[in-house]
Amino acid sequence: MHVRIEHTITLCYQQAGTLNLRELSKQLKLSQTTVSRALNGYPEVNEATRKRVTEAAEKYQYRPNVRAQTLATGKSKSVGHVIPLSKQSELVNMVFSDFMAGAGLVYAEHGYTMTLSIVRDDDELDAYSAFAERGAVDGVIVQGPTCDDPRIARLLRLNIPFVVHGRASGIETPYAWLDVNNHRAIKAATQSLIDLGHRRIGLINGREQMDFALRRRAGYEAALADAGIPADPALTRSGDMSEPNGYTAACEVLAYQNPPTAFVASSIVIALGVKRAIEEHGLTIGKDVSVICFDDDISYLPNAGRTPQFTAMRSSVHAAGARCATLLLERIKTPGAPPSSELWEAEFVQGASTGPGPHA
Repeated sequence: MHVRIEHTITLCYQQAGTLNLRELSKQLKLSQTTVSRALNGYPEVNEATRKRVTEAAEKYQYRPNVRAQTLATGKSKSVGHVIPLSKQSELVNMVFSDFMAGAGLVYAEHGYTMTLSIVRDDDELDAYSAFAERGAVDGVIVQGPTCDDPRIARLLRLNIPFVVHGRASGIETPYAWLDVNNHRAIKAATQSLIDLGHRRIGLINGREQMDFALRRRAGYEAALADAGIPADPALTRSGDMSEPNGYTAACEVLAYQNPPTAFVASSIVIALGVKRAIEEHGLTIGKDVSVICFDDDISYLPNAGRTPQFTAMRSSVHAAGARCATLLLERIKTPGAPPSSELWEAEFVQGASTGPGPHA
């Protein structure tokens, strides 16, 4: 079974009439080659000419013929995303949607489309090889990296431009990536609870074969160690980044004879489940039990207002999607350039879900 889904983002130049490249060139009194190169970002076109051409293209609502461009340049003008079936719960969710929305805006601005391929786990590496062999995409964004992620080695061998959203511990070969500092974010979150007087602090994490989740656990444990608090494995859970998982995990931990007085949740979605469990136990969030979470600043689930619902470490996944797309298009344009890497820091947001602990 191999299911392939194609999602096409509209090009930035919309064609309302019948103006073609030849007619646009005639309007500008430039050769068709110069106009085409200006629209496609070739470096040999000077900036004044490029600006004049793009302004005219917008004025006349010109849209380039993508099929003709593909034949002429050997470029597909498409970016690939491969999702294995077992990771759908981790990736194909509102966080993934927000990431893709950010990336899609950048693709559209540059006349690119997206090809999203959902495959069986055993077919995942072959899907990247198929992309390269068919010339189906000009580049790839890799999401949800694991430690020693085999996709990175495969893509390096295929010599296809790619950017990883996240990092893969254990891989020494340079590759392009963008990540948030998960270790520091969750360490700071845990430290904020310790500063409030909490000592029994639970962690509800994502699946820990994922690199980001391992870094978040390490940050949690580092904060406890710095405060001289022994880590209690009974207070930690890992699983899907979902509300039901947050609810079930928190219920289990709250049932202990000595339950936690605070939780660190690996996402705002998990935090909603933790909140439900706390309230079903007749407790008040922020008063009886504190919760701090990692917030991807999801458009469809805003943690906003004068006093946000959750105290959180915030980093926008929409912005990350846009930036990953920009980095990838730069690599497609200059494939021989050294791979770039960016590490973003999360922002602390004070909300209503945390309060003083018993050791305040």
